[in-house]
Amino acid sequence: MTRRKPRRKKSAMQLTTDPDASRATLAELGARVRAWRARRGMTRRQLAADSGLSERFLADVESGKGNVSINSLEAAARALNISILELLQDAPRPALARVQVLLARLDDAQLEQAHASLASQFAVADERGREQRIALIGLRGAGKSTLGAQLAAQRGVSFVELDREIEREAGTSMNEILLLHGQAGYRRYERRALMRIADDNPDGVVMTTGGSIVSERDTFELLQSRFYCVWLKASPQEHMSRVVAQGDLRPFHGHRDGVTANGAMTEAMEDIRRILASREDLYARADAVVDTAARSVKQSLKDLERAVPQARAPRSNPETTSS
Repeated sequence: MTRRKPRRKKSAMQLTTDPDASRATLAELGARVRAWRARRGMTRRQLAADSGLSERFLADVESGKGNVSINSLEAAARALNISILELLQDAPRPALARVQVLLARLDDAQLEQAHASLASQFAVADERGREQRIALIGLRGAGKSTLGAQLAAQRGVSFVELDREIEREAGTSMNEILLLHGQAGYRRYERRALMRIADDNPDGVVMTTGGSIVSERDTFELLQSRFYCVWLKASPQEHMSRVVAQGDLRPFHGHRDGVTANGAMTEAMEDIRRILASREDLYARADAVVDTAARSVKQSLKDLERAVPQARAPRSNPETTSS
């Protein structure tokens, strides 16, 4: 009698000849591409331009209807600045998965204790001067520039915008960086700018960051190791109203032929909700959270002052100190 080999259980992303399973696989793949695009804050048109794939093809992929090849997956992953394995994998590294199982049992207070313990044990929080370097994270319209400039003035330190420092690092505009180097090149310049700002400001600085910085794991970890991070939080409606007041809906949606003004606003609001939902857990990893919803600038500034470590007095210069 011939022994039958045991059947291996298929993973969610494993290819199969079963039509129902194939449809489920394509739907799962489309959801992952859509989620990564939202996390990056990229429109479908931007992803199409960076990957060399058509916008129509990407729409089919995200809806679970695309006839996807390995080459097209690699192109999409590269444009998203992730590996194809990150796009396809069902679970994180085994050791990380075990840690996540343990952490899943903890309540919010215990998670905060666990974070502090890990940060202390593995030198995430002991970078010299880290707590005097304040980084404001969050989506556009949260008040980062307004509150950041005022907080810097009160603390007597420099105020810098990371986007401008990235342009300085690259010697060209943000649009040109993305056009010439793509997401991967942009992130390289971003990390260089972060390290330079930290090195140049040992006694303190207030910095604003782009909304998508949290979605790049290595860059966000670098930011957290060198800066005290504060998430400026707001409701989707307030993000929208503040961005509209600025007269620029970028980067929430791209121009689409035939879309009315009302349609564009509806689309932009949907983008804001999706981006916030995809990044909320990442933003929540900040050292502190300041909710600016239904708060005036003056009120939010006071909340921000209370949320950050007390400013140290600047060190005196020995050459100018009288004997």
